Amino acid sequence: MIDTSARALFDEHHTIFRDSVRRFLAQELTPNIERWERERKVDRAFWRSCGDMGLLCPGVPQEYGGTGLDFLYNAIIGEEFAYSGCVTANNLHSDVNVDYLLHYGSEAQKQRWLPGMVSGEVITAIAMTEPGAGSDLKSIRTTARRDGDEYVINGTKTYITNGQNADLIIVVVKTDPEAGAKGVSLVLVEADRAGFARGRQLDKIGLHSSDTSELFFHDVRVPCTNLLGEENQGFRYLMSQLPRERLSISIMCQGSAQRAFDEAVRFTRERTAFGRPVLDFQNTRFELAAMSAKLQASWAHLDWCLRRHVDGKLTADEAAAAKLFHSEVQWEICDAALQLHGGAGYINEYPIARLWRDARVSRIYGGTSEIMKEIIGRTL
Repeated sequence: MIDTSARALFDEHHTIFRDSVRRFLAQELTPNIERWERERKVDRAFWRSCGDMGLLCPGVPQEYGGTGLDFLYNAIIGEEFAYSGCVTANNLHSDVNVDYLLHYGSEAQKQRWLPGMVSGEVITAIAMTEPGAGSDLKSIRTTARRDGDEYVINGTKTYITNGQNADLIIVVVKTDPEAGAKGVSLVLVEADRAGFARGRQLDKIGLHSSDTSELFFHDVRVPCTNLLGEENQGFRYLMSQLPRERLSISIMCQGSAQRAFDEAVRFTRERTAFGRPVLDFQNTRFELAAMSAKLQASWAHLDWCLRRHVDGKLTADEAAAAKLFHSEVQWEICDAALQLHGGAGYINEYPIARLWRDARVSRIYGGTSEIMKEIIGRTL
């Protein structure tokens, strides 16, 4: 369990909310993990249950069906979901996608989509990555050509989280293919539009409960009112929102790392070797002590980042540093925790196996560790 007793960032209202999240996850998520892992997708009913509990898009104002809470509530949800050991991609929907609607959406777009995003009736995805363009978003090739009062979209996206479940996709397109980054726009595409098709659900190493897909756009026509914000301003919007996305990933990394550590402590306390608990061996205690110290420091750093973000002060390079640091910590602790499990760590019935498997992508998505270093390095 995540210990919040020494975290001055949270008050009694946060504690009550966290307890309700934990109870909900114990009842609605934990009993379904193995099935979702097999089916490679979370039930839509679970999304609606999350909505009923107020666990989706808590920052949405009341006039759009939300509760208007600050990002600390998102952080609580993210930490507890990650600690549960099952990644459902709710954080992408609630921490990332909703902010594009809130910041750049028209009033009509907000009225149409935000209530459903809060209730779980509308599941969202954001389609950035393409087969030939990952971190280099200005190189995307998907186009949206203006034809009267409509955009005609053509292109292919891949590695899209929530791709199979999504009702609404924020699509990164080129509205001016010759202008590079200055020709990028964001367009909302409903999943029932003619010409839109979901490709195969991709078979990943980990994150099996989070569906990831290819998406295809063949002469998909949407009204120009589906443009999110201003035309050719999409790259600027993406750069503005990436710090929040990277902070969200950092939160998930930290919750996962804590769970991996707790699993290692539990296992080594119960497992015996040569007539005594594995925890009694000096090497085990030293390994766990080093992990504990790293977790102590990384929780303090995460709280610093959260405070900065809530105050509107978290910079792009600080968010990149957080994503780099916490994803690396997650991997180090998950790997060390699996090692302390011995052969059991390689057996899927033990939670550490899933935690380790799921951790590997954290240093890749949302910007690779190498890209994070490049962003930080540019400020030196």
